[in-house]
Amino acid sequence: MTKRLVMVIDLQACTGCNTCSVACKQENNLPDGVWWTQVVTLGDNGNDSPAGEYPNLFMDYLPLGCQHCVNAPCVEVCPSGATAQTEDGLVIQDPTQCGGCRYCMLVCPYTGVRVFAGETLRYSLPFPTGDNPMIHRPFTVEKCNFCAHRLKRGLLPACVDSCPMVARTFGDLGDPNSEVSKLLRERPHFQLLVEKGADPSTFYLT
Repeated sequence: MTKRLVMVIDLQACTGCNTCSVACKQENNLPDGVWWTQVVTLGDNGNDSPAGEYPNLFMDYLPLGCQHCVNAPCVEVCPSGATAQTEDGLVIQDPTQCGGCRYCMLVCPYTGVRVFAGETLRYSLPFPTGDNPMIHRPFTVEKCNFCAHRLKRGLLPACVDSCPMVARTFGDLGDPNSEVSKLLRERPHFQLLVEKGADPSTFYLT
């Protein structure tokens, strides 16, 4: 099997602390209001909302970002080549090539995993943060890239490194001895919206 980089998220371990979201924002110097990863809940509005009926309420957390699909529809429709797929399965978005047409957002099966930057980019801090050299541009689409700049240096994505509950595991599904392969053999799991045929590279352990 060829190399396929995947993210495995343990829903039993995730506490919804959003450390992954903050680490991603810091590492990639994201503008105010822009999040490449977030933790939603299964209640009505998806934001810290319990599910169920009182008094039988419960909180289920779902970390959500780009799913880095094997059969990525966004790659097929991008007219400028801004969205492309690497040999190891990463779906990369190049803002310098993006024309802002948002076709990728239209065909993506997953709501909220891409962000369209507005006319003015604002930052809370007067200096850039993180190690991602990417320059953010107005009127372009952005999304998680599995911290490709860190992977080139042999590091894990920032969200994986920062998770206090060790709920995230990243690695090569093509390697049967990798930690992600072992987890997916041993634990029940699912992918989001498999019926869409995109074959996402994010797996959730239950």
